[in-house]
Amino acid sequence: MQLAWLTFPALALAVLLQVQAGPLNATPDSIITNGYPAAVGQAPYIVGLLLREGNMGRWCGGSIIDHNWVLTAAHCTDHIDSVSIYYGATKRTQALFHLEVGVEDVVQHPDWPDSIGNDIALIRTPHVDFWSLVNKVELPSFKQLKESFENSRVITCGWGSTYDASALPDWLQCIDLNVISNAECSRSYGKLPNSVVCVGTPEGRSICDGDSGGPLVTSEEPKLIGITSFSDASSCVSSAPAGFTRVTHHLQWIRQISGISY
Repeated sequence: MQLAWLTFPALALAVLLQVQAGPLNATPDSIITNGYPAAVGQAPYIVGLLLREGNMGRWCGGSIIDHNWVLTAAHCTDHIDSVSIYYGATKRTQALFHLEVGVEDVVQHPDWPDSIGNDIALIRTPHVDFWSLVNKVELPSFKQLKESFENSRVITCGWGSTYDASALPDWLQCIDLNVISNAECSRSYGKLPNSVVCVGTPEGRSICDGDSGGPLVTSEEPKLIGITSFSDASSCVSSAPAGFTRVTHHLQWIRQISGISY
């Protein structure tokens, strides 16, 4: 089965900026695919990313892991010139504030794109204060380096398409899923490295275009264990598992670049 990255397809930048420019009178729908609308402040660690490449732009998600760092998928940051980071949004068009950074502030994993399991990048930001609507998510501890999280209940959120590259929703959507074994996931995609973690997608509940780079967190005492990376190329609502970059595999690299460790 062929996999697909989950950036929102490139659009003329002026069009994408217009989508984000002001509030809409939208109400939350069942989006992400077949998810549920997030409560305000449910995921204060999620950010929206508008990544510019010339006069084009793409939409991804990211996770705040420190006052000065955001974690996202490396494929979101390929060939870009700059990034706008949108903080504190439940409605995508109503972020509390945003920051602009250049390509010099983006650090991709040095072994990307050699392995799908290295789909991870750090974005250095100006200092951001934390409060109830803007806050970091904890990383796993070094004691959890070998933990597979198999069968763990997890949550992922994003502003990705409702169904196979449809328009981006305005309201943040989340889904509750379970981690599956890499052996089970490999039956759909071929052999996968240990640096990938997968979730089952029952009843069409899955990630879609525009969710790339977003967080996969444990349901209990949220910890960031995955970064949204890929799903079945044929359809966002197929029964194939969804794939994430395994954060525990990269804790040493994250510490080396950012100084962050738990």
